[in-house]
Amino acid sequence: MRPLTTALTELTGVRHPVVQTGMGWVAGPRLVSATAEAGALGILASATMSAGQLRAAVREVASRTDRPFGVNLRADAGDAAERVRIIVEEGVRVASFALAPSRELIARLKDAGVVVLPTVGARRHAEKVAAWGADAVIVQGTEGGGHTGEVATTVLLPQVVDAVDIPVVAAGGFHDGRGLVAALAFGAAGVAMGTRFLLTSDSTVPEAVKARYLAASVGDVTVTRAVDGLPHRMLRTDLVAALERSGRPAALLRAVRHAAAFRKQAGTGWARTVRDGLAMKRGAGLTWSQVLLAANTPMMLRAALVEGRTDAGVMASGQVAGVIEDLPSCAELVGRIMAEATATLDGLGRLERDGAG
Repeated sequence: MRPLTTALTELTGVRHPVVQTGMGWVAGPRLVSATAEAGALGILASATMSAGQLRAAVREVASRTDRPFGVNLRADAGDAAERVRIIVEEGVRVASFALAPSRELIARLKDAGVVVLPTVGARRHAEKVAAWGADAVIVQGTEGGGHTGEVATTVLLPQVVDAVDIPVVAAGGFHDGRGLVAALAFGAAGVAMGTRFLLTSDSTVPEAVKARYLAASVGDVTVTRAVDGLPHRMLRTDLVAALERSGRPAALLRAVRHAAAFRKQAGTGWARTVRDGLAMKRGAGLTWSQVLLAANTPMMLRAALVEGRTDAGVMASGQVAGVIEDLPSCAELVGRIMAEATATLDGLGRLERDGAG
């Protein structure tokens, strides 16, 4: 397997230009270390962990692999500075963010030699974090799972590549080597994938839930605002349909219950919960009802992705779930992607040579 050296591999020290995204309840130590051992960049999801759990998870990954990996953070979390301190102290190579980090957080991480890799869904956001000193940026088009925008990856990606002078990683709709080559042709330095890594044998998602993903067609993946008031791409289920019919009062009541449950799960007090809500309101421009509804997301994802209760939980998913048919190990998946990418590039090279002749 011929390695592909890009700005992403040189920046992060990984062998292959492939990123496993920081999916809450999914991207834990087992998946991240398996991804790192496969030569890709595994990113640990910390938003669903307490600070103490984060440090323990980082140390577990480090005990399983000596290869680079990253941690995903919420920039609007009340204890973001503490989590940054943990990343620095534990020698984590990469810090990724679901929301744009502040200029101060970026500077602190860069001063400590940590690579800063925010995820964005719009060109203007990429321009902002690049101006603040981010080392690279992940650009997610509407095909991606979880919270998403409205612009397709094939439109958004070249916009961002042309707008910033830092490496750009493409996300949304990628699952194989052909997609990696397409992203490179658009000017990206690699691809980031969530759903494809969720659907591996190294993922801790219950097998019955993985089977629901594998059975889904492209048409079974929808975007809804019923969970937390924001556009959220997930598998279409009876529960999602019921949530969409339930109306705002029922949704707000459900959110209050979930806020209490998540506070207990994460070991945070109400004061911290309120501070995080205020930060979210300011950072994302949400109304108070949207902030309250956001409490739905962690616990409803946990119900399905950890407990296997698809009747009581939701399954975030990229559209690409509709074309995934198997559960390889991370090593098998990354090896397959790189072999396909090499074969595709060789085929394009033959076209060029034949055309020249």
